[in-house]
Amino acid sequence: MNRMNYLLDKPIAVLGGGAVGKTCAADCKLAGREVRLYSKSEKSIRGIEKTGIRLDGIQRNLYNFERSGNAFLDVVSTDMEKVVKGAGLIVIGIPAHAHEDYLKTLVPLLEDGQVIHIFTDNYASILLRKYMHEMGCNKKVIIGGWSSAPFGTRIEKLGDFWLPHVGVKYRAITLRGASMPMSDIDDFIDSTNYLPCMDSVTHGDGPVIGDTMLDIGFSNVNPVIHVPASILGVSSMENWSLVYGNEPDSYSMYSHGLCPSICKVQYQFYEEERRIAEAIGISVPEYSYEMFFSRRSILTQEYMGLNNEGKDNVVFPLDEPCNEGNTGPNSIDHRYFTEDIPVGCIIYHDLGLRYGVPTPVIDSMITLGGAMHNTNYLTESQYNLAYLGISEFTNEELLNYLRTGRHPDK
Repeated sequence: MNRMNYLLDKPIAVLGGGAVGKTCAADCKLAGREVRLYSKSEKSIRGIEKTGIRLDGIQRNLYNFERSGNAFLDVVSTDMEKVVKGAGLIVIGIPAHAHEDYLKTLVPLLEDGQVIHIFTDNYASILLRKYMHEMGCNKKVIIGGWSSAPFGTRIEKLGDFWLPHVGVKYRAITLRGASMPMSDIDDFIDSTNYLPCMDSVTHGDGPVIGDTMLDIGFSNVNPVIHVPASILGVSSMENWSLVYGNEPDSYSMYSHGLCPSICKVQYQFYEEERRIAEAIGISVPEYSYEMFFSRRSILTQEYMGLNNEGKDNVVFPLDEPCNEGNTGPNSIDHRYFTEDIPVGCIIYHDLGLRYGVPTPVIDSMITLGGAMHNTNYLTESQYNLAYLGISEFTNEELLNYLRTGRHPDK
């Protein structure tokens, strides 16, 4: 553990002014660290240097880990260099559509010894190594990502105004992570001991080491949970306030959209993912059929864990009302549609084609979601294997690259 203790005395840089970024920044500051926050959007961080960020909420988790308060950050800026210069840990918490801009801006600013954690990874670790390769950056940094964020969190809003307040619904007690390449995994996992926004994990059941960054892409539960429930439950969402008379932002896909038929689709979606991973030769999390039939789906085990029989400690029955789930989506322009389909689903589709694994359920989600957006995601999505820079690799080259970092071009 002492190998990475130099991180304790260095600032933590957080890139991203959304819910995850702000919560990570506030969490780390409340733990007593020097924290700097960057966002490309001035609107998302306006006034925070004066108001601080208030962190509170239920923070549900098996071990009752909780941290709340008003966090006044050391630096809040739209200048990335000002935020990352001299930092030890760099936390990236942004949606996938912002990856390219943020990562290309970051590459020239990287310094030896920095450790990058990406929540949720969504293949950003592979993309960052690609940009480093293309831009000739040889800095000795450690890059890794996680299957999810350390918490379910939302920014409080009044209309279109973002309040300096994040409410944490739950805290993860375990997350699956990997480094890019896997030869850095020991140092990457050790670095979590110096990253306070991971405290509920490191003091909980601990991080789980994934089988390369592709595993982390498959371990991201967002596509398998969000996409079928959002697409097949779209009428409930769109009628929620207009027809049923409810508050517009009170709709929850988990609480109001899930039903047994949708859960069956989610399980078949997962089975297609699992077969692709098997064809590639990587391991992924194992979920039983029954685990999908809960109002929090397979997400519950991230924060409430499993019992001695390997079953969920807590199940929220589908035939009972439940307000446990985060709110959203509130329109088809929500990230459950605009990120999880053209990123997560498209990568699964492309890998399925490459490895000869049929993906009819995943493909149907892509088709239906594209129809709602008048877009053919199969041809128009930016995210595909070529975009990640791995389309021309043989399977042996791909696995070797993910595990050792040795690029075939070298």
